Amino acid sequence: MNLGYPSVNSAIPGEYRKTAERLFPKGGQKPDNKAAFEFAKALGIGVEHQRLLALDRNSADMRKFLEHFQNNLDLLIQKTWVEESEKAHKGKLQDKIPSFMALIEQGNFPKAIEDFGAILGELAYLFFGVQSNADDFIEYAFRIDAQMGLFWWYGGRLSLIKEFKDKNGAGDDKILWAVLLLGICYLTNF
Repeated sequence: MNLGYPSVNSAIPGEYRKTAERLFPKGGQKPDNKAAFEFAKALGIGVEHQRLLALDRNSADMRKFLEHFQNNLDLLIQKTWVEESEKAHKGKLQDKIPSFMALIEQGNFPKAIEDFGAILGELAYLFFGVQSNADDFIEYAFRIDAQMGLFWWYGGRLSLIKEFKDKNGAGDDKILWAVLLLGICYLTNF
């Protein structure tokens, strides 16, 4: 996805700007769970996101949810019509899902966020073709649907968040999980 915008304000409609800026603050500041919740509400998944954040990541309910996510993502990839020459592209994308799921199970959220950003970039290409690489892709996505535009904008910003650290300099798994769960939850309900 081409998301080379100079600022949040140039791509996002006014009603979403503050929420987006809180989730991806300027200057490398770390967002908080409240910012993730507000973003989830803007995506239309606030209640589900909060419910999932309250679950233990190893609980049966979470495993069931992640299975639904994986199945839905697989269906999205399979059911997307592409030219014959692009079918191998779909297969490569499907091959990335098991390793992404393994990273979640391992709790390796910085790497999972990196891989999820790549998966979303490939998924955008399947859905939108070369338009997903255009300079105005996010504006285009917002014109189609505001929540969808916000989701694809989020996907392009994931690489900015994987480096957040806690007070001790370690990766802040709590916020990384909250941010990763935004995209997982959105695609599960897509």
